[in-house]
Amino acid sequence: QVQLVESGGGLVQAGASLRLSCAASELTLSIYAMGWFRQAPGKEREFVAGISWFGIGNYADSVKGRFTISRDNAKNTVYLQMNSLQSEDTAVYYCAAARTNVAPINTRAYAYWGQGTQVTVSS
Repeated sequence: QVQLVESGGGLVQAGASLRLSCAASELTLSIYAMGWFRQAPGKEREFVAGISWFGIGNYADSVKGRFTISRDNAKNTVYLQMNSLQSEDTAVYYCAAARTNVAPINTRAYAYWGQGTQVTVSS
C-alpha cells in the first residue's frame, strides 16, 4: 500500500525556517513528479511547489524566493525548505505524487496524498 508521510511541521515565529519531509513507501519516487500543497482553514487546497522527475522545481508566486523543493530518490524522500516564514504561510501542508514527468499545479492530477503536517507561523 502506497504511503506518503509528511513530517517537520510545527509552530514558529515569523521570519523563521522549517524543513518539511515527505517519505514515500511502496512507491518508486523517481518515476513520479512530486508536489507540495497547503490548505488553510476555510480555504481551498493550493499548490505550493512541485518538482519534476529530473529535479526541476516550480513554485507558486507567493513562495518564490523563500521556499525550495528538492528530492532524494535514493531515500525516497522529498523536502520543502521554507525560509522567511510569514503568518500567511500557516496551513496544513500535504505532499502528493503524480505519475507525470512535470509537477502539475492541479490537485486532481495527483494520485497519492499524505496525511498532512501542520505549520503555524505566529506574527
